[in-house]
Amino acid sequence: MLKGKKILIGITGGIAAYKIPLLIRLLKKEGADVQVITTPSARDFVTPLTLATLSQKPVIDGFFDPQTGEWHSHVDLGLWADLFVVAPATANTLAKMHHGVADNYLLTVYLSARCPIMIAPAMDLDMYKHPATIENMQALRARGHVIIEPTSGELASGLCGEGRMEEPMEIFKKIKAHFDTSKRFSQKKVLITAGPTHEAIDPVRFIGNHSSGLMGIEIARVFAEQGAQVLLILGPTSLLVNHPSIEVYPVTSALEMYEMAMLHFSACDIAVLSAAVADYRPVKPSDQKIKKEEDTLTMELIKNPDIAKSLGKIKSEQQLLIGFALETNNAVQNAIMKLRSKNLDLIILNSLEDEGAGFRHQTNKVTLIDKAGVAKQYPLKSKREVAADIAQAIEQLLKNGLQ
Repeated sequence: MLKGKKILIGITGGIAAYKIPLLIRLLKKEGADVQVITTPSARDFVTPLTLATLSQKPVIDGFFDPQTGEWHSHVDLGLWADLFVVAPATANTLAKMHHGVADNYLLTVYLSARCPIMIAPAMDLDMYKHPATIENMQALRARGHVIIEPTSGELASGLCGEGRMEEPMEIFKKIKAHFDTSKRFSQKKVLITAGPTHEAIDPVRFIGNHSSGLMGIEIARVFAEQGAQVLLILGPTSLLVNHPSIEVYPVTSALEMYEMAMLHFSACDIAVLSAAVADYRPVKPSDQKIKKEEDTLTMELIKNPDIAKSLGKIKSEQQLLIGFALETNNAVQNAIMKLRSKNLDLIILNSLEDEGAGFRHQTNKVTLIDKAGVAKQYPLKSKREVAADIAQAIEQLLKNGLQ
């Protein structure tokens, strides 16, 4: 499974660095091509000779090797890798990764990498629980990186608690699992709608909602990392998407999103409609800013096209159509009604009544409901993890009926 896979191992200056030689040995036994890079302080905890012997490559910790005269391009190395694993990742490195600080070679490679990133934090209990560290890890998750959560146990300080780096064998299993799923949607074309829509009132104002687009972007990333060619129809958002297998089609209004979805749907195998589309738009937006003159303002609205229902009408037996439902009452019943009326194959229900779910959160809590009305509830997870659960459910639908 790992034969020929190009894996970067980035080691930072934590005591858990002494465990990484075992991880390298496991990867090499599986046939992986491993390149180790270190921060300068990492060498205080594990010797370059050990790492080079096991990886069968010289360890890189800077741009220039004065002994060989060789220049190490961080850009080339960032493009070379199929996976970049930073283990152990200290609190200092997590903060620098979050904020884009590039004061050592490892961090410049990180900023140049286009491959998936796995991070295995390791630090003392109070550092791990500090609000700054929590914020940094949340930001890195939102960026699409996989955080390999530390475990509880005895720490180097003598304290006992969370912060202990996950064991090398468990990190190795997660790396294998990553490549096991990396091609399961190969040859599939997936259309995804994400983000809000803005319906113009005048040149300054619009009708919109609080969606950031993060949920849909995470779904797009998961599908792309698992081999799919993704068409992402993305409403207005400040979030950036950078993946070679994701083609972004930016739109603003519901009408634009509808037209783009109708244009591309027939060429897709799977469509996941996660966008928070405005139900109505002003009939006649003003071409000039509306002045504040009267105490009240009346505006006539007209219903926007129903993207899910429109696609459901033209869906073939070889296509899967997945919808989202955000409900505030009678959630399951309303979601099932929506699934059946719009000819969906699966609907993802999330509720604003659940703390930490819905808009403006890095997390979500969903219930997946299939055409038979069978509902599967999931606990609160990061939106990255929710996206992986959705992809797994869709893969099962393909296995059950569509090949």
